[in-house]
Amino acid sequence: MRSLNNILLVLVLAVGISSLTFFTVYETDRAIILRFQRIKTDANNNSIVYGPGLHYKIPLIDEVMRFDTRLNVLDIKASRITTIEKKDVLVDYYVVWKIKDFALYYNRTQNSRSKTEALLEQKANATLKIEFGRYTIKEVVSGSRSELMDRLRKTTNENAEDLGISVADVRVKRIDLPKEVSDSVYTRMRAERQRKANSFRADGEKDSITTRAQADQQKAIIIATAERQANQIRGEGDAKALAIYSDAYSKAPQFYEFYKSIETYKRSFNNKNDILVLKPEGDFFKYFNSSGNATGK
Repeated sequence: MRSLNNILLVLVLAVGISSLTFFTVYETDRAIILRFQRIKTDANNNSIVYGPGLHYKIPLIDEVMRFDTRLNVLDIKASRITTIEKKDVLVDYYVVWKIKDFALYYNRTQNSRSKTEALLEQKANATLKIEFGRYTIKEVVSGSRSELMDRLRKTTNENAEDLGISVADVRVKRIDLPKEVSDSVYTRMRAERQRKANSFRADGEKDSITTRAQADQQKAIIIATAERQANQIRGEGDAKALAIYSDAYSKAPQFYEFYKSIETYKRSFNNKNDILVLKPEGDFFKYFNSSGNATGK
């Protein structure tokens, strides 16, 4: 019985010593050892970083500090930024970061995520103010947004190197105008749109007047050409008619004169309501008189 107790005691002591002597680093972590509150280094005085696996330490002397190597997201809300137009905007954005230099990270932040994010937010806000100060609101929202994001990421990453971290990305989620700025900006935007609308209307009216003038000119030319051609055709027709009449008259003058008189009688007596007051002896009734004389005989 005593031997069994001794075995159990040895096992407990072995497990206790092992837990104090060995430590495990997981795949997503890295670790350093603090020996008397100083980072353990190698022969070249470089900090020793322990990768995934089982490692040992000196019990009660060495302290293990573990670091998460995965990406972290810092969400920053409603930072007040001034653009090149001296207009304030409220910017919501986030920063994606991870630990790069574990020893430097520990020395600067004591492996405190809250302290890290507070320092990183200060640096990101400072960078955001500088970069936004180069652009107008319109460029920030649309035109130069991609270029701005690249500059923010690069500059923030450079500024965060002294914290032992690297910045993988910086993205703006939302841009709002403060209430006191909104009215003036909207008024200016409406005035700008109204100015462009007036310019478009003026250009349209100018083009309309030009088009109408050209159309009127073409209309006048077409009508004048048509009238000229009509007069020419009418004149040619009249000339042919006169030539035909002349030829007919020259062949049978008496018959032609008689035919023309008959046509005149038809037109004169076409309406039964017409009243003509003429002398029977006039030339108008020449053929009537001739016909009467012939009949009397």
